[in-house]
Amino acid sequence: MEQELLDATDGRLQESGRKGSASKFHGPVKKRSCTDVIFLILFGAFVIVLVGLLGYCVHNGDLYRIINGYDNCGNVCGRTNKPSTNNDPKFSCLGANKTSDKYLLISAAGLAVVKPKDVKRECVSSCTRSGYRAFLNRCIPETSDTVVNSFFSKTGLKDFLAEVSEDLHLCWQEILYLCLIAFALSIVLLFLFRFVVGFVVWIVLIGVVTVSVCGTVYLWVRYKLVRDELKSKPDYSQSEIGQRKHYSLLAYAIVATIATVVIMLVVLVMRKRIQLVVQLFREAGKAVASMPVLLLQPVLTFASLAVVVALWLHFSLWIETSGFLTPRGEDNLYYKKDTVIKVTRWYNLFAMFWFTQFIVSCQHMVIAGAVTTWFFTRNKDHLDAPISTSFYNLVRYHLGSVAFGSLLIAMVQMIRTVFAWLQEKLKGSENDCTKCLFKTCQCCLYCFEKILKYLTRNAFIEIAMYGHNFCRAGEQAFKMLSSNALRVIAINSVGDFVLWLGKALVVIATVLIGVEMLQAKEGIQHIWVPLGLAGLFAFLVSHCFLTVYEMVIDTIFMCFCEDCEQNDGMSKPYYMSKDLMEFVEDSKKALSVGDAKHDN
Repeated sequence: MEQELLDATDGRLQESGRKGSASKFHGPVKKRSCTDVIFLILFGAFVIVLVGLLGYCVHNGDLYRIINGYDNCGNVCGRTNKPSTNNDPKFSCLGANKTSDKYLLISAAGLAVVKPKDVKRECVSSCTRSGYRAFLNRCIPETSDTVVNSFFSKTGLKDFLAEVSEDLHLCWQEILYLCLIAFALSIVLLFLFRFVVGFVVWIVLIGVVTVSVCGTVYLWVRYKLVRDELKSKPDYSQSEIGQRKHYSLLAYAIVATIATVVIMLVVLVMRKRIQLVVQLFREAGKAVASMPVLLLQPVLTFASLAVVVALWLHFSLWIETSGFLTPRGEDNLYYKKDTVIKVTRWYNLFAMFWFTQFIVSCQHMVIAGAVTTWFFTRNKDHLDAPISTSFYNLVRYHLGSVAFGSLLIAMVQMIRTVFAWLQEKLKGSENDCTKCLFKTCQCCLYCFEKILKYLTRNAFIEIAMYGHNFCRAGEQAFKMLSSNALRVIAINSVGDFVLWLGKALVVIATVLIGVEMLQAKEGIQHIWVPLGLAGLFAFLVSHCFLTVYEMVIDTIFMCFCEDCEQNDGMSKPYYMSKDLMEFVEDSKKALSVGDAKHDN
């Protein structure tokens, strides 16, 4: 009877969204409306324009211009070319049948300074001419072949591919076993994070403090030894090398001492919040155990990203091959790109940034929606398909918000790319001031991108929870994070470091097991190749699992903060577990240290 009353109360509480900070807490809403529709329309219009631009490039391009190359008349080697529709005599040589001439020979007539108009390109049937050899439908100078052969003969790489093929044939079963071991280790790591994460976190923190103290002591000892050496050797003490070594060690020792003191103070002050991080790891383990399908989300995301990157590369080739035949000097034609094609280059690059961020943001929204439903369900044995519900809410209501958030990140990435392009263009002509300015801008943009990604991820959590639009959700997320600043620092420092160590543990353990397995295998010539493949797979598997785990932790933390903000545990019961309730009073006692509370 009591459980039925709780379920009925849950249903009534979830009928409407959050009206304001003073209203009764409702949890994740069920009645939603479409958010940021204008950005979804903008996204659709962007795709339509992209298709039009790419169609223009495909219409005026030919992939064989890159694959086979073309001669000075614009004829593609190894192909039957269409004659020009231009009556200008300069284009009369276009349209030759080059099916028997499959190789492109490029020469510069021995000029010291080669200009594009001086390069001679011709299609030939073979590369039997003196001083040339065939390579990828090209005739390249034999001198480069001599250098390559010398390199191969010295390093033993001439038969490398054949040897690697034999190695992979001999130990493919062991590689498969190592992949399964990496998968099992990742599962074990999730188990450890759920049940013994407290031991792991404190071992890591004690290790960091110990290493910092030992490193500081070592630097001061080295400084003392160098100082004593300078006193005993007057000639050495007056030398530039001796003085530089002396002051460098002193600076390193002082910096290490300050860093060690800061680390110890941070651990001391934030010990209560570190315990909260430990409990969040445990809660994340419970959520993943209740919804194991969440671990499959990165597989779908990875497949989608692979498709986007493959399409971007494919159409980038079409863009580079497109153009209009234009004279360049006497008897020299090339395919010149007009303004539309040049704009399509950048447009296609920005599309890749936006689409990749859009896919990643969709994963964040699905995970956030499922975890918020799990957190705010009192009886977690009666979860009603939270992942399917979260995916439905994403597609039905919040694709516009995802498009908005991913657009902001893509714009910052595009600005960084433009700055890098400008820096490359000005290379050799910039002064020290310009170099410093570029590096400063790149550093600021990098930091801004990281902060924006973090705020956007937390805004998606607020959207999944309350159905707000992106701006309102971002504002609410910023307020919640700023009012729990020390907790956020603890989670993003200790938590992320522990997750990184987890990935390193899986990779190192897989490689070490592989060394033991493959040492007994006879006939393997390059043991590092199968070990490298196994280590790469181990990293990808552990990264996929722990990326989900990281998002689950962030979502539970935001839910915890919202629960603390809106409920008091008496007239308005908490949704959090009893283990998390232990930190509510501790957080109130720590307000004077740095956490602030919202005004109701």
